[in-house]
Amino acid sequence: MKLESYWTESAEAFTPLARDLPAQVDVAIVGGGFTGLSAALAFAKQGARVVVLEAGPRVAAEASGRNGGHVNNGLAMDYADVAARVGVPQARSWYHAYDASVDTVQRLVREEAIDCDFLRHGKLKLATKPQHLDALQRSAQRLIDDGVDTDVGILSAGQVRAEVQSERFHGGLLYKRSAQMHMGRFARGLAAAAERRGAEIHTSTEVRRLQRIGSGHAHRLVTARGTVEAAQVLVATGATRHGGYGSFGWLRRRIVPIGSFIVVTEPLGAERAQALLAARRTYTTVANIHHYFRLTADHRLVFGGRARFAVSSPQSDATSGEILRAGLAETFPQLGAVRLDYCWGGLVDVTQDRLPHAGERDGLYYSMGYSGHGTQMSVHMGERMAAVMTGVPEANPWAGRDWPAIPGHFGAPWFLPAVGLYFRLKDKLA
Repeated sequence: MKLESYWTESAEAFTPLARDLPAQVDVAIVGGGFTGLSAALAFAKQGARVVVLEAGPRVAAEASGRNGGHVNNGLAMDYADVAARVGVPQARSWYHAYDASVDTVQRLVREEAIDCDFLRHGKLKLATKPQHLDALQRSAQRLIDDGVDTDVGILSAGQVRAEVQSERFHGGLLYKRSAQMHMGRFARGLAAAAERRGAEIHTSTEVRRLQRIGSGHAHRLVTARGTVEAAQVLVATGATRHGGYGSFGWLRRRIVPIGSFIVVTEPLGAERAQALLAARRTYTTVANIHHYFRLTADHRLVFGGRARFAVSSPQSDATSGEILRAGLAETFPQLGAVRLDYCWGGLVDVTQDRLPHAGERDGLYYSMGYSGHGTQMSVHMGERMAAVMTGVPEANPWAGRDWPAIPGHFGAPWFLPAVGLYFRLKDKLA
């Protein structure tokens, strides 16, 4: 069992053109994940001189390449809860931003001819208890009544069993606009498209310090390979542990890096895989400590979840892999002692309100905090922030929101074990 991401291991790595670090650019982007690469492509299309500065040796190797491979619409939490907090118009607008984000991914795949197994077969949210189905029915009805999503529908336990070969589920809520793709191949295609349009991409170039020049948006970026001056800067680092707190302290205090862990089976064969998940959708269970799964084009099962409230590391990933092995056996006992070929963890950049945050502060632009629902929103927000930074402020669907620091969060997330115990108790009592 390799402690590596299936997405990055099974995709050809993107190798950027070798070149010196530019002394001056129009836009510098800190972070070479989906947000940064999408923004770079959008800026390059406009003719701007744009540079992406990625701390690691490979683009999209953090959250963008270490997720479950889902491209889902819908909010990260129940729509009704969000509507109760901010009102129906705002909740509807945010929900539709996720619809638009899936559309953005699909459009880029088509426009840039990215070979990444993109499929738009929908997402099925599965009830593991009868009362969960009652809650899903209420959610579906509220989405329909508020005119937010009239495409959703409830599947009975029998309908679920017709496409999910498991006895665990009591029904589900189908979101028809969701999708899936091979994250590593999408990343390579997106980076190649940005570079083809004129963007410069520099890996192994950690930004160690940001210095504001004057009172506008210009900054000097001190990196591991030299210094760059930029008229504008977009910070798109998510929950990365590169760079310490220094210049990024304000952002880091507002994001909790929580581990999410995934295993991938050996190839099951076309017939066995089709019997397991006949509709080949993305699937997620209703719980705070939940599971999510899907098939790959080579007929493997990708099975993940918040196995432990801990950050990712080789030891943590291996421990979490054994927990996921037990969850996989409980969900699909017919797979028996199926071999697990891959196991890895990734950091989810969770905010206190579990919603993205994007905007500008002290001359720096930022977009992050996707809270486990970011593969599509990160791509979308790269484009949106490029529009904002070129004079279209209304392009940002998350503008004008307060973003308070998380109390007691100044470094490593010491409180994660307690958070895990709290959510396990909630699931037990639900």
